[in-house]
Amino acid sequence: MKLAVLGAGAWGTALAASLSAHHDVTLWARNASQAAEMDSQRCNSRYLPDITLSAELHFSSDLAQTLHGAELMLAVVPSGALRPLLREVARLAPGVPVIWACKGFEVGSRKLPHEVASEELLEQTPCGALSGPSFAREVALGLPTALTLASLNEAFARQSALALHSNRLRVYASSDVMGVELGGAVKNVLAIAAGISDGMGFGHNARAALITRGLAEITRLGLALGGRQETFMGLTGMGDLILTCTGDLSRNRQVGLKLAQGKSLEAILRDLGHVAEGVNTAREVLELARQFQVDMPITQAVYQVLFESVAPKAAVEDLLSREPGSEAISR
Repeated sequence: MKLAVLGAGAWGTALAASLSAHHDVTLWARNASQAAEMDSQRCNSRYLPDITLSAELHFSSDLAQTLHGAELMLAVVPSGALRPLLREVARLAPGVPVIWACKGFEVGSRKLPHEVASEELLEQTPCGALSGPSFAREVALGLPTALTLASLNEAFARQSALALHSNRLRVYASSDVMGVELGGAVKNVLAIAAGISDGMGFGHNARAALITRGLAEITRLGLALGGRQETFMGLTGMGDLILTCTGDLSRNRQVGLKLAQGKSLEAILRDLGHVAEGVNTAREVLELARQFQVDMPITQAVYQVLFESVAPKAAVEDLLSREPGSEAISR
């Protein structure tokens, strides 16, 4: 199958590298010099500097050329860049199936990727979301990974999952787009909380409790928005949450670790050099929680640390002082 992977960050490069073993893949980079360097050096020196890219992988900075003849395209850009990219895709290659692999809300509108796609793509365009527990570097190295491909078009989800599936990149189909996208977005906020907890030396017990109660927050909000409970117990809920809260490759966890060290958010994001979706997502998630009257105390604490100058220690102490209640998801 001829695939166009749009976005040459770490995740786009990793997916392109993995899929190029079984498909004809072109990786599109907005920056022409980056595309030329990757083509000549067989390496993404900025995002995956120690990974050698196969000779079968093609590179381009010409979007129209990349989309020409593509049977399926994967939009792998930060959530804030999804709308303008899909608008260009709809203009240059109307009707060609689209899968997006970003996690988070559009800033300001609080719209998830599938809501953005519904406004920018032609109505009958087959489309869906690819998500799950996946560090880009491990995927690029060919280490085993499992993902979920969700679409309201169940036949498209099954067919596309089968096409992208391999023994190293296992892809499962789902029709719960809301649940898959919400889990992938909110877990980034909770990963910041996990980083704060670890950075303050609270230990493994506290981290386990935070992950478990964080999953309850994801599920409460997800059910209120129409997601399915089994989705939150799967790869894009519990699986992605565990990975992002425990793995050292997690950018959002790194933000939390550095906040616990007393560094400013501005300095952390400048030094990180990558997008940490959980920072903007915290604001959007808290507004949704208020709108749907869903209790999300961990998310609120992260928001206070990020945007209200509350010290990490004070935010944690406030969480610990809450009255205990039932462990039920509905609380």
